[in-house]
Amino acid sequence: MVQLWSGREVRALRECLRLSIREFATRIGVSERMVSRWEAGGANIRPRPINQEGLDSLLAAASDDEKSRFAARLQTVEQQLPDETPEPVSAVPLPSLQPDASPRRPSVVGPLPERSHGLDVLAMQSFRSADLQVGGGHLYGAVVKYLHTQVGPRLFGGDVVVEDPAVFTAAAGLTEMAGWMAHDAGRDDRAYSHFLRAFHLSKAGQDRQLGIHILASLSHLAHHRADPNGAIRFARAGETSLAEGPANPELSARLLSMQARGRAALGDDQETRTLLGRAESALHRNHEEPPSEWVSRFDLGSLASEAARCMRELGRPSETQAHAQQILDLRPSNRTRSRAFGQLFLITALIDQGEPAEACRITREVMEATQSLGSQLVAQQFEQIHQQLAPYTDLPFVAETRKLLSDTVRQRVWLQEWITSDAFESQVTPR
Repeated sequence: MVQLWSGREVRALRECLRLSIREFATRIGVSERMVSRWEAGGANIRPRPINQEGLDSLLAAASDDEKSRFAARLQTVEQQLPDETPEPVSAVPLPSLQPDASPRRPSVVGPLPERSHGLDVLAMQSFRSADLQVGGGHLYGAVVKYLHTQVGPRLFGGDVVVEDPAVFTAAAGLTEMAGWMAHDAGRDDRAYSHFLRAFHLSKAGQDRQLGIHILASLSHLAHHRADPNGAIRFARAGETSLAEGPANPELSARLLSMQARGRAALGDDQETRTLLGRAESALHRNHEEPPSEWVSRFDLGSLASEAARCMRELGRPSETQAHAQQILDLRPSNRTRSRAFGQLFLITALIDQGEPAEACRITREVMEATQSLGSQLVAQQFEQIHQQLAPYTDLPFVAETRKLLSDTVRQRVWLQEWITSDAFESQVTPR
């Protein structure tokens, strides 16, 4: 990866990716004028830190051939400019929470708008509260719009740079939230792009807890992309970073539970239980610093949800049922999505234990309770339950429930795609 981007590297990357200035600008979320200004300045102009991270992400997403062309192009340029030190390009490692040591271009520091940080936190809390009840599919477009119209101008707009870490933290926290909503809407590629972008922003924002939290989010996403080893690597990277500072029991428990899920996916029963036990123990410890307001809480209900996933992966239906019931005991009625997943875990466990009648009864309850929930993940769970019930189709109540599930999934998938298509297609998100 380039240690410090200048206009020279920007041009080399754009040409090696074979993108027009407009296409390139769209990929990293800046104006065409800005890209042109960088390229015109060559080695004498350096993009702002936030743009440097966007360029890193774009290079990381390039194919091996594109990376090879880029490296060769830089070498050619360096031969033409022998007085300058070459910029090494390397394979992309796991993200690091260490702040960039590279010197920054001098910038004009402008006054910070008084309204910014408090309203950003309020917006995040409002979006988070609504997300728990209606799901990310309904809210994704609103979050991205807020990022573009309220936060983006403070990072990219004008000639005055406000170098306040709180602005970058707000951008990181809301970008990560957009990633979770994209994931809930079934757009995991977009979610990954958001999470990676949020991680880079968190480094500029200097919120250590948020950066570690995002590594846990990347681990969760890796599980959904059937990559348990990658999930474990992300979680361990977060654990390593967490060990370098004050203890945070909730982050520790979340990272341990992500590792437990990875071990469960690999069939390691004993290690899974060990990690879940350590996660529970961590939750009983004290915080050594106040929790970041940008990090969602991880409590016993959260751990029960991860434990249910682990036991289901290990083929332990009775234990899955016990953890699912714990979720329902700990989550109030206004936590629609959390309770829905708890009930869905319970349903699958009941079917696995040969109790289709009770499973169908609860399935109908969940379908009724989640009518306004815009979650592709819930729809996917309904599809799995439909398949699980197939061996009991000769029972009339099962056949009727499967028919209801089929209709519900079809309607919700169509509605979810209709709601989110405009939001995803109209938003420009750096890769």
